[in-house]
Amino acid sequence: MTLALVESNSIIEAAIATACRLKISVCVAVCNRQGGLVAFKRMDGTYDEVGRSAIGKAVASASTGQPSGEITGILDHPTAALLVAEGMPVNRIRGGLPILRDGEIEGGCGVAGAPSDESDEECARTGITEFHTRRGQAVGPQTTHQDMA
Repeated sequence: MTLALVESNSIIEAAIATACRLKISVCVAVCNRQGGLVAFKRMDGTYDEVGRSAIGKAVASASTGQPSGEITGILDHPTAALLVAEGMPVNRIRGGLPILRDGEIEGGCGVAGAPSDESDEECARTGITEFHTRRGQAVGPQTTHQDMA
């Protein structure tokens, strides 16, 4: 199953709500498992280049299935290699997390613009948790989940 626009938008809205709670401005990108951009939003007050960073974090996580800050060495993945060849950024900086569905990589969420990479990642984590909560699915290791019974 492919990541739908409505799902991507719910991830972004939850990430932005967290940024608002933290009183920070960020850009949030969601891409599919091939690294193609599905949805993107830039909050007021962020710099233009921050958008590329958010996209690069999402692509890195989607193409490897790892948090962007945990990727080491050369990114040797066919999907990422093709995207980089086309000019897409791939960032190995904390703030990007993979989106998993039924144990399979479905895409990635990247957040950039906060004063710390930890805050970027917190926003991404919240967005992905919202995705899983709406689906009523157990959440992967990069997120936490509270039952809504």
